[in-house]
Amino acid sequence: MNTRMLAVSLLVACSTGTSLAADMLDVGKMEYESACAVCHGLSGKGDGYMKSQLTNRVPDLTVLARNNKGVFPFDRVYQIIDGRQEVKSHGTREMPVWGRSFNLQSSIYFENYPRQDVESAARSRILALTEYIYRLQAK
Repeated sequence: MNTRMLAVSLLVACSTGTSLAADMLDVGKMEYESACAVCHGLSGKGDGYMKSQLTNRVPDLTVLARNNKGVFPFDRVYQIIDGRQEVKSHGTREMPVWGRSFNLQSSIYFENYPRQDVESAARSRILALTEYIYRLQAK
């Protein structure tokens, strides 16, 4: 292969890789839209269409960092989403326990996980979801 063909091949490979990266799946966003948006709204401001059906006010997820002296409370958000460990400050358990749910169901986003490692897949989904909520924070 001559130098010119090699250069063209590298350019095609690089441009294809860039295109694939732009089309990558945003797992956190998809998990949020399928599990959280009904109550918290697509924007995270607590304006989901199920809001009127709930007895407690739905929290605005976009101000978590602001309400915590500018630091996103990553561990706390993870634990609230997971729900298997009681979080006293969260109050009653009106929000679904997603950790248990994610363990019981498979995810199209993590099909490559071995069946015996569903806990790892559940943790990956919760981490992706927590990271997406971090991205929702008001600037």
